[in-house]
Amino acid sequence: MIRDLLESVYEKSLMAQIRHIPHHVAIIQDGNRRFANSRGLIRQEGHRAGADRTEKVLDWSHELGIRHITLYSFSTENLSRDEEEVKNLFELFKDRFNRVITDERVHRDRIRVRMVGDRELLPDDLISVIAKAEEATSGYDSYFLNVALAYGGRNEIVRAAREILGKVTSGDYIPGSIDAAMVERHLCADHNLPPVDLVIRTGNECRTSNFLPWLANGHESAVYFCAPFWPLFRRIDLLRAIRVYSQRQDALTS
Repeated sequence: MIRDLLESVYEKSLMAQIRHIPHHVAIIQDGNRRFANSRGLIRQEGHRAGADRTEKVLDWSHELGIRHITLYSFSTENLSRDEEEVKNLFELFKDRFNRVITDERVHRDRIRVRMVGDRELLPDDLISVIAKAEEATSGYDSYFLNVALAYGGRNEIVRAAREILGKVTSGDYIPGSIDAAMVERHLCADHNLPPVDLVIRTGNECRTSNFLPWLANGHESAVYFCAPFWPLFRRIDLLRAIRVYSQRQDALTS
């Protein structure tokens, strides 16, 4: 009871310090497995707890007016994990994308849901469910939830380079016409994400792990690292991250 009261007071204090809300927040959801180990749970339960926390964080983000959220849910490196763990993760992703189709909040708030990543690396049944969720929300433009699956920043750049090289070979492009804007168009061809304003990483890991390097590092986004495992991430942690972004904006405009 006292803790809840203190957190409520602290939240109000944090809100009073925030003058700028980021347009696009990218979140590296780290710590599900370590959370499970700390509680004596199996890994699958840790991932499910993380998925539940994601829904809360999305609600908080919506309340704060953040229009774009991109979640780093499964990297290309994660494909090398234990086969059973990967299979369970794919089933969890299917469940959550299926929920999108009938989720009243998604349709009420006009949230467009999209996948970011290499679809060729994912199983057909998962891609099918993702496609249905994307189709069900394709007409919405109030808020955007982007889920990064089978995503790797270097892989994204390599794929874009191949496409550009193919255009040069076919004569559609000349080498001298290749510039930053062209590269960005090819990098963002399948998702058209705006530049990242703020990167958040949980789980006490101080690195951005190859996540949206062009849109985040290339645009000098603010970065916030915090200790809680993803299933324990709180509204207070989100507000602290936004405070870092807001303070940086104040510094840039002063």
